[in-house]
Order: sequence, then structure tokens, then C-alpha cells
Amino acid sequence: MSTDKKITMLQAMLDEQEPGDILEVYLELAKQKILNRMYQFETDIEYENMDVPDKYVMAQLNIAVYMLNKRGAEGEVQHIENGIHRNYGSSDIPDSMLKDVIPFCKVIR
Repeated sequence: MSTDKKITMLQAMLDEQEPGDILEVYLELAKQKILNRMYQFETDIEYENMDVPDKYVMAQLNIAVYMLNKRGAEGEVQHIENGIHRNYGSSDIPDSMLKDVIPFCKVIR
């Protein structure tokens, strides 16, 4: 799927309109998270020319939305205001967002 189409979908998922270049950065960060999970056993892969497989595009969009919505509160441990409670134990994305990404591995003979 093209980056322009992903940006259009990402804009539709967000309440606020963000500039396209910011959305592109967050799509790239989400891509890195997915590819790092896919190729976690590889040490010499360059991701610049790789793209997320089509079956993980929705995961990429969801991760980008999660990171965009969490901006300014990275790593927040606890926040209570007007009955809203926030706890983030980690500044990274939840493992549940990557649970469907299958790691790539090779057979060594």
C-alpha cells in the first residue's frame, strides 16, 4: 500500500488533522517496530528499502495512532485529573499491538 494512502487512512483515524510529514514520520516509526519484531533474529537487515507486508498495514496504522495520541505523555507513570486515570509503565508500545506479527526465522543446516 502506498504511503499516501496510509497517510489518508491515518488522518481518517485521528480526531485532529496533523501535517502529512508528521504522519509520515510516525508511519516510519511504526514500520520500524513491526520490522524489528518480524526480523528480531536478524542482525544485519537494513529497513530503508523494506515496507510492511500488506497483512500488517492495519497494525502499522494502529501503532502510529497510538504513538501520536501518546505524544507529550511518553513514559507517564500516573496521571489523575477530573476522574481520568492514566498509567503507562513503559514508554514503548504495548506488546499486544505486536502479538499478531510473526517473527521470520531461517533453518540452519
